[in-house]
Amino acid sequence: MAAEQHSSTAAAAARAAPSTALKPRQRLGLLLFAAGCIAGGVLVWQSLADWPLPVRQALLAGSIAAAATALGTLPVLLAQQSSTRTRDTLLGFGAGVMLAACAFSLTIPGLRAAQAQGAGPWEAGAIVGGGILLGALLLLALDRWLPHEHFIKGFERDNPRAHALKRTWLFVFAVSLHNLPEGLAMGVAFGGTSAVSAAALSTGIAIQDVPEGLVIALALQGVGYSRGFSVFLGAISGAIEPVGAVLGAAVVGLSAGLLPWGLAFAAGAMLFVISHEVIPESHRAGHEGHATMGLVIGFVLMMLLDTALG
Repeated sequence: MAAEQHSSTAAAAARAAPSTALKPRQRLGLLLFAAGCIAGGVLVWQSLADWPLPVRQALLAGSIAAAATALGTLPVLLAQQSSTRTRDTLLGFGAGVMLAACAFSLTIPGLRAAQAQGAGPWEAGAIVGGGILLGALLLLALDRWLPHEHFIKGFERDNPRAHALKRTWLFVFAVSLHNLPEGLAMGVAFGGTSAVSAAALSTGIAIQDVPEGLVIALALQGVGYSRGFSVFLGAISGAIEPVGAVLGAAVVGLSAGLLPWGLAFAAGAMLFVISHEVIPESHRAGHEGHATMGLVIGFVLMMLLDTALG
């Protein structure tokens, strides 16, 4: 009797538990969506033949980074499990790549650009320092004003606007805050530095976008979303990067005098994300050692890319 009750209880629990397997129609829908995105991207690229070359290069780099984010979600689609320690290590790796990009691909070129325009050492430092502060302050203002949900520590429960929105939108806003500085950095680099240096920066960002996509999809699945929806939202989470890249390249292209400010602004925005979002979340579960080693590895990898290619 007890065995029969246990069997019936297990069967009932299995029926009640939500299925995370993708249905054939969902898989077909995802494939059609991906094909549509590729076809649309080709058409858009062809229609932009009259745009300045740096803007088109920035758009291409941002699109590759967005595709890398989508690529990172595939293990979730294939039902591959990942531990919290692995997730924190990947977050640390992404922080290291972004930190090195701030130093070697944005701040140092910003100082050189300011000095090339006739600024002395102190004046160049003041320009770049001011730009870094402006970028960080803008992200701080958006962080305070825009309700969003952190992938691990949840949303800010003292923010009344967070309760008025669906949780999905809170994640979308969080991803936008995270990825916008990356897109701006790529765009500013293509708009004002050499194509090789910009390509090195974009390569580093794309590399760290792969584990970032995995972390986003795992976090969404961990709070109760289905596997298919987690992969879908994680895949499109990088869409803000080509937008930011085009914006950064277009703004810097307006005037050469904006280049050191633009590079510094992107560095400040990325520094804010690293300190306020990525590092705290990578340390939250008690895997500080793994997260720190991931950061060091990411920093060294991005430094090698920048020095070897840039």
